[in-house]
Amino acid sequence: MNSTLEYPFKGWGLQKDNKPLIIAGPCSAESEEQVLSTAKQLKEQGIDILRAGIWKPRTRPNSFEGVGSIGLEWLKLIKQELGMKVSTEVANVKHVYKALRMGVDIIWIGARTSANPFAIQDIADALKGVDIPVFVKNPINPDVDLWMGAIERIQGAGVKRVGAIHRGFSTFDKTRYRNIPQWQLPIELRRRMPDLPMICDPSHIAGRRDILQEISQKAMDLNYDGLIIETHINPDKAWSDAKQQITPAQLKILLGKLVLRTLNANDPSIIHTLDDLRQQIDKFDNELLDILEERMKVAEKIGEYKKTNNITILQPDRWHEILTKTQEKGKNRDLSDEFIAQIFKSIHQESINKQTKIMNEG
Repeated sequence: MNSTLEYPFKGWGLQKDNKPLIIAGPCSAESEEQVLSTAKQLKEQGIDILRAGIWKPRTRPNSFEGVGSIGLEWLKLIKQELGMKVSTEVANVKHVYKALRMGVDIIWIGARTSANPFAIQDIADALKGVDIPVFVKNPINPDVDLWMGAIERIQGAGVKRVGAIHRGFSTFDKTRYRNIPQWQLPIELRRRMPDLPMICDPSHIAGRRDILQEISQKAMDLNYDGLIIETHINPDKAWSDAKQQITPAQLKILLGKLVLRTLNANDPSIIHTLDDLRQQIDKFDNELLDILEERMKVAEKIGEYKKTNNITILQPDRWHEILTKTQEKGKNRDLSDEFIAQIFKSIHQESINKQTKIMNEG
């Protein structure tokens, strides 16, 4: 990999060069042998930071919930024998204290925990006076403010080295992803917090190993600062999330295929071409806004008619017809079902908002 990206982790004590930050290791620490063997193979590839789940928050009881504190002993052994930095997820204050006591170098806060401001504040209070890197995964629900709030609580505790992990968002809709990426949300977080380092977790977005490369490349194309990838010596036998893990050898191939790009172009001809194309985009955006304005005027007329005739706002059959028809037309225009659904759900919601206002006037 060749990188000319600006390095956001300077002073974090993680790497000495400007390559994207790579954190790799098993979803769960299962045994000393499993973790140590994985770490050795990663170390041979130049990976300096191991990840391993010690406590695993599971959706339902009676699932494997991690080996617990004994796994921290294995991480400590890896630090001593291989000189690697080690990282794990914490979900409560008890986890924080145990991880710090065992010398864990990096911690991250998972999606379920980051969705709970009370839990985040407890963890932030436990981290006061501690100076280690802390990453905050996006909450399970697509809420940028909630994600920002979790990050701000950790920063408010005096932690200087804070970053974000994008792992995708839960949805009831069936998609090709385990957790839909909704790339516009981390982009918005970065707009609001431009100095915040952000890495991508393609393993949890994908839920399957065959699209890890695609998601990792997308993250690099969007100027992410690194990747955290689940890596196991025998993924098919993993005790948790087997389908999304890869071997260290497969990780080497994945990283070797990544194309890394510059953040800014200095060639005048490139800048000129981009400016021309962006002007075209601006023109189309203005036309889209004009069309949306006209569409909403029609929606308001429909709202007035429904009010006069005492008809409910939501017409499920009509909405299903619109969504199905537009997705079918979208396919002929090389537009994905996910994209069409997001756009027209937003348009539909705005139409409902305007009709609701009309219904309740007077």
